[in-house]
Amino acid sequence: MTLEQDNGPEHGGDDLLAAEYVLGVLPADERQIASRRIDTEAVFARMVDGWEVHLSPMGSAYPEIEPPALVKPAIDRRLFTSAAAAPARPSLSIWSSLAFWRGLAAVAVAALAIYVAVPYINPPAPLPQARLVASLAADGSDVKYLAVYDPTHHEVGLSHVSGERASGKDFELWMIEGKNPPVSMGVIPVGSTAHIVVSPAAQQKLAQGAVLAVSLEPAGGSPTGKPTGPVVAAGDLKSI
Repeated sequence: MTLEQDNGPEHGGDDLLAAEYVLGVLPADERQIASRRIDTEAVFARMVDGWEVHLSPMGSAYPEIEPPALVKPAIDRRLFTSAAAAPARPSLSIWSSLAFWRGLAAVAVAALAIYVAVPYINPPAPLPQARLVASLAADGSDVKYLAVYDPTHHEVGLSHVSGERASGKDFELWMIEGKNPPVSMGVIPVGSTAHIVVSPAAQQKLAQGAVLAVSLEPAGGSPTGKPTGPVVAAGDLKSI
């Protein structure tokens, strides 16, 4: 099996299902089934509890992001400006005054200029980008990872579900974009969780959705810059 060939469906048992439930990436019908199993199956409920504890360090690394400060005033203006009391009707002499209409036009032009210029003078804060999640698994392999790409911090968080690397070997993470050759994202550190910084060149490709794959390589990673060992896990990135 090669990295290009292995874009297959996600595999795994109840443990991986519990992890996907905690991450919130299950389809609606599967999530309902899992939710019912939590209420009726003690073993599965313990798996879910275990994954909540296991994945919590990944979430704590990212602070909560508040909406831009301009959102609340903009909502208030839309809701309450129209409710303000209307001014008294001007007399007919005012409506027929040329000076009045010229002054009104000048005020309107000035207001339009301010409306156009304010976003450039004080641009609104950009909205946070959605994170992407992938379950990495492969047929005939017991290696499983959960991957979360955070575009705000430009890194991939990895949680090791199962499977061990052979002695003298390392797991290496690869990105596959369409039919292009795999691009190495680095050797995966040993441990239950790991974080890999994403290079600027790969950030846009990951944000658009790509395949992540794990190969078994010599210690220190592939010596050629291309996968040399078997693919032990792979999966598509999907929006949370």
